[in-house]
Amino acid sequence: MAAEEESTAKARRVWETVAPRYDRDIQFWEKVQFGGGREWVCSRATGDVLEVAVGTGRNFPFYPPRVRITGIELSPAMLDIARQRAADLDLDVDLRVADAQRLPFADASFDTVLCTLSLCAIPDHRAAVTEMARVLRPGGRLLLLDHIGSNWWPVWVGQRLVESITIRAAGEHMTRRPRSLLAAAGLEVVESERRKLGTVERVYARRPVSSRPPDPLTT
Repeated sequence: MAAEEESTAKARRVWETVAPRYDRDIQFWEKVQFGGGREWVCSRATGDVLEVAVGTGRNFPFYPPRVRITGIELSPAMLDIARQRAADLDLDVDLRVADAQRLPFADASFDTVLCTLSLCAIPDHRAAVTEMARVLRPGGRLLLLDHIGSNWWPVWVGQRLVESITIRAAGEHMTRRPRSLLAAAGLEVVESERRKLGTVERVYARRPVSSRPPDPLTT
């Protein structure tokens, strides 16, 4: 538990520091690497939506009408920017400081859970995926966008070299692939795409109607 708490505290410190410049820094990568990704995942959201690691609210403009959005974020500074973005867009969004690894919601609370460009930096991404599956209603949708380990080995080797630095500096992983965790969380993949030499993945998964939520993590 001490190691987990230390990793989470470090992640919070990193994002508190990054928050003022995040929107400026991410713009380049959204154009050259993640273009269209936010639109792809958000367009598939329905009903009561939980956005995990909502960040500065960059997904807000892309949600369809009539969805009801709840967003959680580890960093209060990031969340302050998200609140202002929601106000600017005249959106009624329930925003809370919370940890993706321990979501403060009951089982089967949401029709859609969405997470973009964040599982790469959540300390225990397996716990986060399990939690996201737990709070999905039967038939609910999990929508993911992230950079992942390439299936082209020269690119993957380069990613490994980069993450040997970024993991220590900011907890940022380059070679994770969240899709591989979905079956164990009781989810089935409906649609997925890999892009940019296999380094970007979009996933739409579903919790089967007859399934029970995965057991919450114990300590």
